[in-house]
Amino acid sequence: MIPVGFFIVLSTLLFFIGVFGFVTRRNLIAMLISVELVLNAAELNFAVFNRILFPEQLDGFFFTLFSIGVAAADTAVAIAIIINVYRNYHSDQVNSIENMKY
Repeated sequence: MIPVGFFIVLSTLLFFIGVFGFVTRRNLIAMLISVELVLNAAELNFAVFNRILFPEQLDGFFFTLFSIGVAAADTAVAIAIIINVYRNYHSDQVNSIENMKY
């Protein structure tokens, strides 16, 4: 059996890689992938802490599945927005969206 500490370390790494990717990238798709990494880190924490604190109950796992579904819907909407931005500006860089201010 894998120790719980490994899952916590993996979740921490996923979170910080996602934050670093979101801050450093200017491509909208790369930023979306970074946000998904952060959400996956949170979902992993839900499942691990449910397993530690309440091993007989499945509340954390159901919350994790619900969170995965919401993240999938969020990703679908974000990709639709990115496609629309690309059609209008012919670029998927964040700097090209600055024209939408006015």
